[in-house]
Amino acid sequence: MTYSASQYLLIGLAAFVLAGLLTWPTRKLAIRIGAMDRPNLDRKTQKEPVPYLGGVSIALTIFVISYAAIEINNPTSEKFKLASYVLIPALILGVMGLIDDLKGLNALPRLVVQTIAAVFVSIILIQTETMGFAFGNQIVDVIVTILWIVGICNSINFFDNLDGGAAGTVAASTIGIFFIAFGEGQELISALAILTAGATCGFLLWNKAPAKIYMGDAGALFLGLVIATLTIRMDPGITPNWQSIAIPVILLAIPILDTTVAVVSRIYRGFSPLEGGKDHLSHRLVRIGMKPKNAAITLWIASVVSSLVAVVIYSYAGTAGGIIVFGFAAIWLLALYGFLRIPSTD
Repeated sequence: MTYSASQYLLIGLAAFVLAGLLTWPTRKLAIRIGAMDRPNLDRKTQKEPVPYLGGVSIALTIFVISYAAIEINNPTSEKFKLASYVLIPALILGVMGLIDDLKGLNALPRLVVQTIAAVFVSIILIQTETMGFAFGNQIVDVIVTILWIVGICNSINFFDNLDGGAAGTVAASTIGIFFIAFGEGQELISALAILTAGATCGFLLWNKAPAKIYMGDAGALFLGLVIATLTIRMDPGITPNWQSIAIPVILLAIPILDTTVAVVSRIYRGFSPLEGGKDHLSHRLVRIGMKPKNAAITLWIASVVSSLVAVVIYSYAGTAGGIIVFGFAAIWLLALYGFLRIPSTD
C-alpha cells in the first residue's frame, strides 16, 4: 500500500503544525538555559540576543512524524531501516551541532564528524542499492556521495545567516524533491521530503524576520544531511543520466551559490573559508540597499525558481531538458559573477 496524494498532504500539514507548536516551548527552554545567539561578533546581524535550539523542534518533528507515518501505513522493518539510515546520521550531526551551539566547537572536529556520517551514509546507500543514480564505479560513488553530503551540510549551515533564510530555502528545495519523487512513485523519499518541507515551514513562523528563534547549527546540520541524502536517493528516472545528476544541483543551487561566493571571496582576501563573515548572498543584497526582510524573500523566490526549473527538467528531459540545464547554468554563473562584484565588507 502506498501513500495517496491526500495522505502526503496530511503528513506535511501534521509536520507544519507540530513544528510550529514545538518551537514555542523550545524557545522558552533556550531562554531559560541561556542558549542565546548574542550580537557580540562583527559578523552578527541582529541587534538583540536571539535564542537558539530551533533545530531541536525541527528534528523532533521529523522524527516523530516519520516513524508515526510508517507505523500507521503498512509498517515493515525495511521501511524503518530505510528511514533510520537517513534520520540516525542526521541526528548525530544535529547533536554535534547542538553541542557547538551550547559550548562551541572548532572547525576540525565538526568536519571529522560530518565526514564520518557521510562515509556511513554512502556505504549504506551503495550496499542497499538505494542511490538514485550511480557513476558505474563504487569508489567514485563513495567519494562523490561523501563530498556532496559534507558540502551540502556546510552550505545549509552557511546559508543560515539571515532570518528565515535557511528554513525557507530548505522548504522550497524539499517541495521540489517531493514532486519529482512522487512522480516516480518513491514513497519514502516523497514522504520525508514533504515532511521536511512542512516542518521547516512550521518553524518559519517563528524564524521569519524579525526572528524569535534561530535553528542554530543543530538544525542546519540535521537538515543538511537529510536534504543531501534525499537528493542522492531520489531517482528522477530520466535519460540522459547527466540530466539526472544536474537535478539535485539545481534544486540546491542557491545555497551552493551562497557557499561558492563566500568561499571564493574569503580565499581571494586571504581568509579561511571556514571563518564566519558578512560576505554571504544576504549580506551582499543588504549592502546594495535591500532590507534584510526583502533579501530573505528574494532568496526564497530564487530557491522556488530553482526547484521549479528542476521539476521542469524532470518533466521535459527528452525534449527541452538539456537546453534548460545549460541555460540555468549560464544564469547561475552570471549570478556568481554579479555577487562577487558586490563588496565583501562594508
